[in-house]
Amino acid sequence: MRPFGTTIFTEMSALAARTGAVNLGQGFPDTDGPGEMLAAAAEALAGGANQYPPLAGIPGLRSAIAAHEQRFWGLTRDPDGEVAVTAGATEAIAAAILALCEPGDEVVCFEPYYDSYAASITLAGAVRRPVTLRPGPAGRFEFDPDELREAFGPRTRLVLLNSPHNPTGKVFTPAELELIAGLCREHDVFAVTDEVYEHLVFPDAASPHVPLATLPGMLERTLRISSAGKTFSCTGWKVGWATGPARLVSAMLRVKQFLTFVNGAPLQPAVAVALSLPDSYFTGFTAGLRDRRDRLVAGLADAGLAVLPSEGTYFVTADIRPLGGTDGIEFCRALPGRSGVVAVPTQVFYDHQEAGRHLIRFAFCKRPEVIDEAVRRLKS
Repeated sequence: MRPFGTTIFTEMSALAARTGAVNLGQGFPDTDGPGEMLAAAAEALAGGANQYPPLAGIPGLRSAIAAHEQRFWGLTRDPDGEVAVTAGATEAIAAAILALCEPGDEVVCFEPYYDSYAASITLAGAVRRPVTLRPGPAGRFEFDPDELREAFGPRTRLVLLNSPHNPTGKVFTPAELELIAGLCREHDVFAVTDEVYEHLVFPDAASPHVPLATLPGMLERTLRISSAGKTFSCTGWKVGWATGPARLVSAMLRVKQFLTFVNGAPLQPAVAVALSLPDSYFTGFTAGLRDRRDRLVAGLADAGLAVLPSEGTYFVTADIRPLGGTDGIEFCRALPGRSGVVAVPTQVFYDHQEAGRHLIRFAFCKRPEVIDEAVRRLKS
């Protein structure tokens, strides 16, 4: 783990605190989640739900997760065996990779990638096989199908897919997903899908979100991961989950029991309440984030940055070259002093850093007045 130093999120958030800059780097909201969820947590805390829950999570939350997947994606899960509650999606990803990979196995993933992916693959003694996402003619991130095919080989064990995608905001299309699924079937490999932004897809996206597990032949080979943090604005709660075939969930739990064992006892009943909220909550939440995205995108463009399309998530990517920038790390380290705003350099999420050296990421999961202040500072 020696190559894995302090994360870029820790560095940039500390820089924001030290300089008083507006922090549009780390992807955490600055408002609390739905009142029903918060009230349920307070009730559980005061009601004695403070001891170890079951390893796989309390039955009420597991049932709520299964009902949620059926309601939104048409996936039928058995709460007793095919659902596991984890300490956020990050633990679920780590436990899944540790459970499914042996030393020397290869993991196909898409770069740029969330930084925990590389660390989890390394902890398992496995090998990354990244496929690069690059802006196409319209600015939307795309991958080369031949490059994806070449990434698969005799040592390929699993595909790690994040859609909607952090940091690019890309939503993988059905055609792209079918190519990935076809290669999984052809090479008989597993898929681990990070879908924490499943409800954050905007109307102007090229396609809606489609879970990979819904494609033919994928249900029995996919661990699907999500979390309460992003959808319900409670990133500090660290309550996530994984669903899939009982044999894969069981393998993941064997690892998870020696990572955190269990977590969030009084928070689990509250997440169950949140998952059962009416459709109006989910559509309203997405609409609010879309408005903030549009507000930030307009401001970044007005400040002279070239903004790439964001189809979902909390994030938008900008090209610094119109402002004379060539290195995102240098640009982001200087930005708080120049403008009083913090962003994150995208290049740190690549194996092939040249592909993203000129790109930086902004988070728009902030109050409108915070975004407006950041925009004012950037323009000045």
